[in-house]
Amino acid sequence: MRFISFKKDKDIKVGLELLGQGIIDLNHLDSTIPNNLNDIIKNFSSLESKIKTLNSPSNIHYKVNEVRILAPIPVPVRDIICVGKNYVEHAKEVQRSSFNTLQGKQAVPTKPIIFNKATTSVIGPNDKIETKNDETKTTDYEGELGVIIGKRAKNISKANAFDIIFGYTIINDVTSRELQNNHKQWFIGKSPDTYCPMGPAVITKDEINNNIDEVKLQTFVNEEERQVGIVKDMVFTIPVLIETLTKSMTLVEGDIIATGTPAGVGIGFDPPKFLKPGDKVKVSIEPIGTLENEVI
Repeated sequence: MRFISFKKDKDIKVGLELLGQGIIDLNHLDSTIPNNLNDIIKNFSSLESKIKTLNSPSNIHYKVNEVRILAPIPVPVRDIICVGKNYVEHAKEVQRSSFNTLQGKQAVPTKPIIFNKATTSVIGPNDKIETKNDETKTTDYEGELGVIIGKRAKNISKANAFDIIFGYTIINDVTSRELQNNHKQWFIGKSPDTYCPMGPAVITKDEINNNIDEVKLQTFVNEEERQVGIVKDMVFTIPVLIETLTKSMTLVEGDIIATGTPAGVGIGFDPPKFLKPGDKVKVSIEPIGTLENEVI
């Protein structure tokens, strides 16, 4: 299933999108279904069969152009959990750049690098990335696969990691490189307002089944392909990330893990190619779709 959050008139709603056909307003059909994807995720075991029965073209209420598509989780339950340097060639390009915050150490990490991104940075498809929030003018893009946790969990083994996943989305981990570098801890450089585009949907894990390793990510800036990555090329796989995190902390329903970005970010070029007003950034992951945002 393909969940979206959308705005119709002044109301924020949760729906199912049938690609090429339209949007089903779930709460309109059944008032017991929450109008908040976090609540649906938290109660999915009791809601799943009911929602599946509504997933039919006969229940479509709107065309996509009749609503405003929001980030699928407009307000995450906690800060987004992010993974740094999780593709080999990206780790190397960061190491070569003047924005490497771990100079003197090996390029490819031996343990996952984990950091956070503030919930207030989240925006949706077609919302604007506002570079006024980065006075350093070193704004960069990072297309990433987002993993949505579906079950509260602690001490999960790699073998059982997919049991706690609800689904997947697309994240653009927009970053102020100079802020990231100046403050050493990455939180401030990763968290300016509008610096976490997300969407356009959350697809449930069964939409991909056992093929997640073959999923391809592409990032385009003004239609120029900048990034291409395959999930299987991650340094630390999704099961390893979940096992690592849950050894020491509890993951909760609705947690979002941004799994890292492949090579081709702006600081990988000489000179760097930072984002500027007027640029259009697209991140595509099939079967999730394309996340597009304009820079202002």
